[in-house]
Amino acid sequence: QVQLVESGGGSVQPGGSLRLSCTASGTIYTINRMGWYRQAPGKERELVAELSSGGSPTYADSLKDRFTISGDLGAHSVLLQMISLKPEDTAVYSCNANAVAGVSPFPYDYWGQGTQVTVSS
Repeated sequence: QVQLVESGGGSVQPGGSLRLSCTASGTIYTINRMGWYRQAPGKERELVAELSSGGSPTYADSLKDRFTISGDLGAHSVLLQMISLKPEDTAVYSCNANAVAGVSPFPYDYWGQGTQVTVSS
């Protein structure tokens, strides 16, 4: 079992910045991918950014100029720095980790509880 603990959400004015952090714990053998998704009211969940083992970060095309993901999959943690936030960035942001953990030899997607980000004046 893997637990993902998120922090850093909140309310900010347009143009502001926030940083989200996520740390995974549990009997983790390896994390293949770890990153952030978001879901706005009435919309489908979408990938924001993720790190993968051995590869470059992946970003949603519309966000890569304002959002930066960093972290260490070996340390089971990622950070998402968000700048120049817009009202349309308002959403629940959820941490995701694709990991091999526990007794199963197969990777599984684990999710955090989600943290609210609200951008409003």
